[in-house]
Amino acid sequence: MMRHWPRRSVGIALALATLAWPLAAAAQDAASAASPHGRSDSAPPPRSAAPPAAASDQHRLPPDSTTQHTLTVAGRTLSFSATAGSIRLFNGKGEPQADIAYTAYLRDGADARSRPVTFLFNGGPGASSAWLQFGAAGPWRLAFEGEGLSSSAVPELQPNAETWLDFTDLVFIDPAGTGYSRFVATGEEVRKRFYSVDGDVSAIALVIRRWLEKSDRLLSPKFLAGESYGGIRGPKIVHDLQTEQGIGVRGLILVSPLFDFRDYSGSSLLQYVASLPSMAAAARQAKAQVKTTISRADLADVEAYAGGDFLRDLVKGQADAEATRRLADRVAALTGIDPVVSRRLAGRFDSSEFRREFDRRNGRVTGRYDASVLGFDPNPDSSSAHFGDPSLEPLLAPLTSVAVDHTTRRLNWRPDGSYQLLNDEVGRAWDFGRGRNPVESVTQLRQVLALDPKFKLLVTHGLFDLATPYFGSKIILDQLPAYASPDRVRLAVYPGGHMFYSRDAARQALRGEVAAMIEGNAAVSR
Repeated sequence: MMRHWPRRSVGIALALATLAWPLAAAAQDAASAASPHGRSDSAPPPRSAAPPAAASDQHRLPPDSTTQHTLTVAGRTLSFSATAGSIRLFNGKGEPQADIAYTAYLRDGADARSRPVTFLFNGGPGASSAWLQFGAAGPWRLAFEGEGLSSSAVPELQPNAETWLDFTDLVFIDPAGTGYSRFVATGEEVRKRFYSVDGDVSAIALVIRRWLEKSDRLLSPKFLAGESYGGIRGPKIVHDLQTEQGIGVRGLILVSPLFDFRDYSGSSLLQYVASLPSMAAAARQAKAQVKTTISRADLADVEAYAGGDFLRDLVKGQADAEATRRLADRVAALTGIDPVVSRRLAGRFDSSEFRREFDRRNGRVTGRYDASVLGFDPNPDSSSAHFGDPSLEPLLAPLTSVAVDHTTRRLNWRPDGSYQLLNDEVGRAWDFGRGRNPVESVTQLRQVLALDPKFKLLVTHGLFDLATPYFGSKIILDQLPAYASPDRVRLAVYPGGHMFYSRDAARQALRGEVAAMIEGNAAVSR
């Protein structure tokens, strides 16, 4: 998930801050082995004999919990272990900083040396990994659409026929401040380090290395999967693993990713080019209603226009009245927006303007994460926008409930404190940096593709996503050098929104793409 998307009026000039997280494996392992129930005395010691608990111990997550499970899905039986636990990170002085929670699913009876393992994380910043775990890849799934798209829906997990566990072990990571992950050190400096672009990357890369070491999986084929802001995290984490942690990665799967903030903010014209096909897709799907599900092939004319005459007229600017009228009228025809409104906005819609104007006559707004989903505008007569996202917010309550219930009851791991599905505090506190280098991951993407000719990239998107439009990724991927050949870099676009995997057909297709990438690359590399 990516909660914080820049509006066109906000210019971004961002710089990256560096942060190194030294490894303190011995201290962590010793602390993990300690038990508060280790005494065998029949009588408790005097109260004065017990030293006061350190602040880090007061906030510590419980010991890891491993449980055994068997699922029968789609005519096949999966036997596996599930571990819910945490990895503690330290600073350069060996002082504990944070406990990072994870959930690992490992198939029984597999050869650890040849069995692939995939590390998964979401975005935000501030999103836990529950979206990918319970929406796409994990052994259990929560319905994200239909009756399930309701705050009051009865949250019930069901076996996931499209789980990736058949062909790869799965480790879901919750970055600091999300899920049950928490700080064990006090002070704002600790949060500032974790809530920064490079500090976040370094921390997640170290968690991956630590998990591989303590699970004896350093020789396994390794893959990463990230969603939304995971498009920034993913390439940077792969590069950090390759160059700082001594860990090779076979491939990267990105779901609805963002690669570069610069292209979709401020005065950049590319923000309009990137979003136009998704806006047109929503309009055409609404016209088709439920009779037909449109595909990317149905948008070939819009893509050609967006990268051709539309861009040329945008470059001419509003100084060219004829070009502006031509552009505005064509955009109105493609998106279904009132031509009068389109001319007033010069055919340049940001996502919030499109969402409100698309069905304003009926007092409804579209989703940002899925523009094919409509909901009522709570203030339809207001001169300014005051509405949420009908494609996202109804999911928050049921998904939080199943994540807590699954972890505490099925996996028998019971941390104290609250579970953070989407932590707005993280997003508000996030340090994107300042200076001449805005946040982007294309630099690291080029580096990892150039460094390892066997490395592969799969980029997946939903047609109706206005948060991270698929055409924006296409523009970026088309600029990669020849070494990023089609057999190494693939873009797949499915009917759906940001969480396109909520739709059965898209989730099935995603699983097929991921299986082909992992099984093929793991076999070739052995």
